[in-house]
Amino acid sequence: MNHTPLNVALAMGPGVAPRIFPPRRLAQLAPELLLLDQEPMEEFVSKKSRDLLAITDILITGWSCPTIDGAVLAAAPRLRHIIHAGGTVKHHITDACWDRGIQVSTAAEVNAVPVAEYTVAMILLANKRVLQLARTLHTEKNTVEPDLVFPDMGNYGKRVGIIGASKIGRHVIRLLASYDLEVVVSDPYLDDAAAAALGVVSVTLDELVATSDVVSLHAPSLASTENLINAGLIGRLKDGATFINTSRGELVDQEALLGRIQQGNLYAVLDVTTPWVLPPESAFYTHPNVLLTPHLAGSLGTELERMAANTIDEALRVARGKPLLHRLHAKDLAFTA
Repeated sequence: MNHTPLNVALAMGPGVAPRIFPPRRLAQLAPELLLLDQEPMEEFVSKKSRDLLAITDILITGWSCPTIDGAVLAAAPRLRHIIHAGGTVKHHITDACWDRGIQVSTAAEVNAVPVAEYTVAMILLANKRVLQLARTLHTEKNTVEPDLVFPDMGNYGKRVGIIGASKIGRHVIRLLASYDLEVVVSDPYLDDAAAAALGVVSVTLDELVATSDVVSLHAPSLASTENLINAGLIGRLKDGATFINTSRGELVDQEALLGRIQQGNLYAVLDVTTPWVLPPESAFYTHPNVLLTPHLAGSLGTELERMAANTIDEALRVARGKPLLHRLHAKDLAFTA
């Protein structure tokens, strides 16, 4: 253990730090680490920020962190670790960080937990036809016989298709293991042996969309995955299927998705869209087959405590000379969000 505490600084957007790091969490850094300032840097150009960077060993970052480029690193000669209290680091970590040998850690693993929980909840509700039947009850205001309206309702024996064996996709698979569902996965980097280890079957994307009762998207947002769920695949989705997206809107041909929904034989649960906030006239808001949620699947409210705990733990591991548990490498960015 270091006898002289390493210096820690915060860098993130306005209002982010109080949401993620209550004072009692930051207090856990002491005495092994010295927090230089309770207020995070929201930019890296002021004299105060430059003075902090000059003596920072560990930088804890959060949402809307300013870009950490070569000029910033030149002002931070002691910086060796960047620990991100969030998922993706693509918005602020640059090649200069990897070239410098900075060790980067993210909270993507723990942020996957609430997204997976949301997804599983929506899968179960979709197969039970809860959202459709609730809407029917609200409209009819009378007796509703659920399985007369939806004879195929229920989760027993249904096929669930997971697109992308990402951190979130794998956690969804683990959570679904306790249910009597058939789970199939499509991922170009997942071979049959790896799928078997997860307890699922690997299938082609075409087969997955054509045969699954619920299709849930968990692929990363990359140049190669833009419009991954194209008009052809959307057209091959089973009649009566539910499509769930907690990934990114740009992975889906939204016009084709809306067109298929408007045919009346497809349902959708969308926590993400492109643009991030749809225009008021968008038919996604009003169509009865669509459930829109305001990007709430990820860590929010009490779930932010999990990200804070993960981040503090990673910083303390550095202080104790232990390896990071959630270290990210430059090569990983080609396969992650």
